[in-house]
Amino acid sequence: MHAHFRPAGPSAKPLRALARRLAGPLALALPALLVACAADEPATRPTPTSTPAPAGLDAARDELAALAAAAQDRHLVASYTLRAPGAPDRTILVTSANDGSWRVDVPGGALGGSADVSFAATADGLFQCALPSAARPEPAACVRLGDKDEAVPRRLDPRVQHPFTDWLAVLTDRRAPLAVSPAQPPSGASGACYSVETTSASINAPLDVGIYCYGPDGTPTAVHAAFGTLLLVGTPAPAPATVQLAGPVVDAEPLGTATPDPTGEPSASPGAGTF
Repeated sequence: MHAHFRPAGPSAKPLRALARRLAGPLALALPALLVACAADEPATRPTPTSTPAPAGLDAARDELAALAAAAQDRHLVASYTLRAPGAPDRTILVTSANDGSWRVDVPGGALGGSADVSFAATADGLFQCALPSAARPEPAACVRLGDKDEAVPRRLDPRVQHPFTDWLAVLTDRRAPLAVSPAQPPSGASGACYSVETTSASINAPLDVGIYCYGPDGTPTAVHAAFGTLLLVGTPAPAPATVQLAGPVVDAEPLGTATPDPTGEPSASPGAGTF
């Protein structure tokens, strides 16, 4: 008798048969698995819940901030016509010196329009100066109101100096509660103009709502606000190294904006006294 031995491992033929039997079910199952995976994904991507600001308004805010920043660096001597309801036109003289000091002369800026004043900020502080005029022929004299970065007290404030001084910082501040949009220039004005409104309900708004206009180099060309309309006259002159006060500093009361008592008695309104 002869003994017959089988190999220990399976032959190649049974393995090929097994592979053919498995190939059919796998081919049927694979498409089903792909469909199931696709079904698990969301049909659409989620959209942001916040609505972005209109592109035009956001661009206007950027443009105005850039022009106001250029105005902060613009040193000049410029004249502006101030037109206000119920008052004759006046010429406002603005000086922004190279050392950062400034001076704004305001005819009719005190005592109900009967006295001329000048406001100035230098390294020595913030000053109001009474200027000689028909109603007050005395020589010019100045009173120190505080440090150079302090605000002009409300009872003394004619407001026309703000567009050239502290309101520029508000216009460059993207955190300020402002809404900005392009605007048509006021009559007689030139430059790029923007309508500015405050979005805060506070009674102490950071600036007056209105229309602000600038030349390409940052020169303020017009402002239309509650105090009236300022229009640039002619071409600005080069700035001095620093501003000079209109007169000597004295120890006296500043001039208020209120109209004096017609009887000639001192006005009861705060700040309406004289030098």
